[in-house]
Amino acid sequence: MSALSDDELLHDSPFTRLVGDRLRRIRQQKKLSLSEVEATSNSEFKASVLGAYERGERAISVPRLERLARFYGVSIDQLLPRESSSAAELGGSDGVTKKLRIDVAKLSSMNGAQFEMLERFLRMIQVQRQDFNGKVITVRGHDTRAIAVMLDVPVDAVGDKLAELGLLFVPPAA
Repeated sequence: MSALSDDELLHDSPFTRLVGDRLRRIRQQKKLSLSEVEATSNSEFKASVLGAYERGERAISVPRLERLARFYGVSIDQLLPRESSSAAELGGSDGVTKKLRIDVAKLSSMNGAQFEMLERFLRMIQVQRQDFNGKVITVRGHDTRAIAVMLDVPVDAVGDKLAELGLLFVPPAA
């Protein structure tokens, strides 16, 4: 048996459980059993591993989430919990998700898979909103959840992580 990667180790996170619930609902909407997913994907998604994701016993990596989304024929954000999930379920205390302004221009100069995926995600949002200024984007609550997965941080730590990386937009002083 192969060693588990960090992203597949047992996690007891409310967000991991919410992602698992969402993965199960999507699979069920596609009218597929765990065994059928394994067979149809030529064993790329083993029934036992997919079941562990769905139960929240394992956290799914972003690249694997992307492949699963492609397999199901849905966008990545459809595999993430919906906006109706309360902040309390996600570990937030005040129930309010602050909007974050991300410096997309600075992000595009950063190297690494997580930054490339984050940039593609933000560009997708820009296309959906038809907002092509290309320099700054304000992300909403459901966007923040996806970014949390990409940056491998809890949802309520996304702003702090973006600030740490220097990606939060700070308007110039007047």
